[in-house]
Amino acid sequence: MRFRPYKPGFTDFSSDRQLKIAIKSILGYKPGNIFLYHLAFLHKSATQETLNGLKVNNERLEFLGDAILDAVTADYLFKIFPTKDEGFLTEMRSKMVSRVTLNKLSRKMGIDQLILLEGSASGAFRSYRGDAFEALIGAIYLDKGYDFTRKIILDRIFGYYFNIDDLVNQEVNFKSKVIEWAQHEKKQIRFVVVEEVGSGYKKQYIVELLADDCPLSRGQDYSIKGAEQNAAEKGWQKINKETIDL
Repeated sequence: MRFRPYKPGFTDFSSDRQLKIAIKSILGYKPGNIFLYHLAFLHKSATQETLNGLKVNNERLEFLGDAILDAVTADYLFKIFPTKDEGFLTEMRSKMVSRVTLNKLSRKMGIDQLILLEGSASGAFRSYRGDAFEALIGAIYLDKGYDFTRKIILDRIFGYYFNIDDLVNQEVNFKSKVIEWAQHEKKQIRFVVVEEVGSGYKKQYIVELLADDCPLSRGQDYSIKGAEQNAAEKGWQKINKETIDL
């Protein structure tokens, strides 16, 4: 049964009732522990401090959700592509869980309308929508368990928002391309954070891509993952240019 993406209609999601209605509209079920969902949408720019000094935001849930999403995606691809090799499966998983994909997915589902962040932070944190999506997956897991979360991902997300044929034909992720090249050339590659520029919400990371410990390229972004992708894109362009020149 198809369902309609959430259409923003609320102006304040601070109350438990309103957030429960929003979750029901987006995912089709009533949440149990609503605190987990409030936490999933609390961006680090709006970090809150508890009475014992603990700083609270959605980063821990994002870490958890990222691992669960990776596992479910890998299992899903393994089963629907029984004859494809490891390289193809890795490439497809990268496409499905990339920051670009998750940012778009967050907007389509209306998840981005629920995120609480400091007013000027949206421009600095380009991946905050995708981060919140992963945090939501973590919240669902803690609230309902793995089997329920897996069903939500497969039926409500992959089944409605993903076209596998389009993804197969989509241009590959640059990081996957660099990894594939390194495996073919028997090189060891690493992404290393070499510098942090700025502070607070404006802090950016500079990541260097190394091939057999030799610098290949650098990338810069507000997140480490984004900087790695930028470095991978520049590295892939350099690899292609050197191949053509040869």
